[in-house]
Amino acid sequence: MFGPGRPLFLLFGSSIVQGSFINEGWGAILAHTYARKADIILRGYSGWNSRRALEVLNKVFPQDGVVQPSLVIVYFGGNDSIKPHPSGLGPHVPLLEYVDNMRKIAMHLKGLSEKTRVMFLNTPPVNEEQIHVVLGLTGRTNEGSRVYSEALLKLSKELGIKCVDIWTAIQQRDDWMTTCFTDGIHLSSEGNKLVAKEILKGIEEADWEPSLRSSSLPIEFGDDSIYDHVSQDGKTVNVSDLEFPPPARLGST
Repeated sequence: MFGPGRPLFLLFGSSIVQGSFINEGWGAILAHTYARKADIILRGYSGWNSRRALEVLNKVFPQDGVVQPSLVIVYFGGNDSIKPHPSGLGPHVPLLEYVDNMRKIAMHLKGLSEKTRVMFLNTPPVNEEQIHVVLGLTGRTNEGSRVYSEALLKLSKELGIKCVDIWTAIQQRDDWMTTCFTDGIHLSSEGNKLVAKEILKGIEEADWEPSLRSSSLPIEFGDDSIYDHVSQDGKTVNVSDLEFPPPARLGST
């Protein structure tokens, strides 16, 4: 069970979230950055849109939960932005409904506790040719991603929510189309590293009180101990906040 000690960060979204611990994923990078400082919990649902997110919102984030998250990072939009299918089936959600859904998600999360912070990730760009070649899919366009990304940025500003603009950040790389994706949609190692960098930058810039910066959070059980590693001069060395893996000279295994 999670107690009241460490802050709880919850990642909520579609496949960009579900896959955030593979390919040197941005979720894994957050977990490493906040090791012994915060718990990173994954609630990713591949293929989902904002409609399905609303259907489970109260189950994933019950308002009477004993422990409420300190930060919820939310990503929906890529599937919503897919062109509508003539049958009426599929993940497409009209833009105005998408914005309203994201507003409802934000207000629910902000109401969980006074200390719960919300961060949105907007829709990243896509490589349409790679999607067609690798996945054989149509209907997902870079223009659609742009429209939904800009709409979320506008909503975030209105609500006073931090929104990480990964749509813009990814395209600042000249080689983004060939290096940032595995299939034109999902993030490669390089894409993940870029997204993690932008998320951590956003947390650093946020004027949240209390701060959720990694450098501001205490290390769990970080006190000196007689059981710490012993250096060549016979003194114990507390390695709890050293870069992992620890230096070889300490004889760590």
